[in-house]
Amino acid sequence: MEGQRKKLLLCTTLLLQLLCLVVAGGKVPAIIVFGDSSVDAGNNNFIETVARSNFQPYGRDFQGGKPTGRFSNGRIATDFISEAFGIKPYVPAYLDPSYNISHFATGVAFASAATGYDNATSDVLSVIPLWKQLEYYKAYQKKLSTYLGEKKAHDTITKSLHIISLGTNDFLENYYAMPGRASQYTPSEYQNFLAKIAENFIHKLYGLGARKISLGGVPPMGCLPLERTTNFAGGNDCMSRYNNIALEFNDKLNKLTTKLNKELPGVRLVFSSPYDILLNVVKKPAQYGFQVASMACCATGMFEMGYACSRASLFSCMDASKYVFWDSFHTTEKTNGIIANYLVKNALAQFLH
Repeated sequence: MEGQRKKLLLCTTLLLQLLCLVVAGGKVPAIIVFGDSSVDAGNNNFIETVARSNFQPYGRDFQGGKPTGRFSNGRIATDFISEAFGIKPYVPAYLDPSYNISHFATGVAFASAATGYDNATSDVLSVIPLWKQLEYYKAYQKKLSTYLGEKKAHDTITKSLHIISLGTNDFLENYYAMPGRASQYTPSEYQNFLAKIAENFIHKLYGLGARKISLGGVPPMGCLPLERTTNFAGGNDCMSRYNNIALEFNDKLNKLTTKLNKELPGVRLVFSSPYDILLNVVKKPAQYGFQVASMACCATGMFEMGYACSRASLFSCMDASKYVFWDSFHTTEKTNGIIANYLVKNALAQFLH
């Protein structure tokens, strides 16, 4: 009973916070998303890759218990952000044939799990590179013009919030996992290489009419269960090396937003980082109503994700809301909601004014 009361209270406060923001709603007609599995709503279901999650137990807490291709037990951060902006409770995947331009006019995700800024990262598991996501966006703009008329479509693009969320895979799936980039660049040089790609990408979005842009930081990568599992020397604690890399890269992205806000007339670019909030949740899980932060809910919780998660799903936890992480690389729906709420309040709320 006490637990239910707490849940209700949390819902009420979250709803009140969101309603206060929605009062100013209508300022952002759509959420347009680029990135990796942190924001992929299911595009990878429709390409030839093993980086998928359109099967049980993924999506078991989504509407109707349906695996959508989101790498979580339910909704992801961009779904919550869309709802907070008074638009709709989830952002659909562009490649999903069950949606069309009438759905995409108020929000669309071009994101692809396992991708990165670096084309070499997207090559690892044959997923959609960032340049291809931009091509989809151009095609989307043409469809939007046909659907809404040129003037209204242009107005929609100008007022829509463009969210960019990627970078983790460039380090964990590419730089530190594959030969190649590490022999070409020091960690700091590689960060500069990625930041330059981010800068060019924002320039291209701006050239296509985007004016409200959120550049996402990377999370505390060393605290992902996969990294903690392999940190034998550190007693399975967060790996400080990866967390330091994340902090350094985030600092470069933050400085980039300051630079581009001065250079691009009329742009409103914000840096929105999940680092602090997720680290806080991992370090003090009980404060947020969690019981487990070092292991994931799915399978053994140590190293599985994707198909491995499905194969060993008998070992999965019963209640994902007690866990910070859903699989060894991705957060649960509850954590996603906490991160989204934090980002809306601390970075994105200005787009509603």
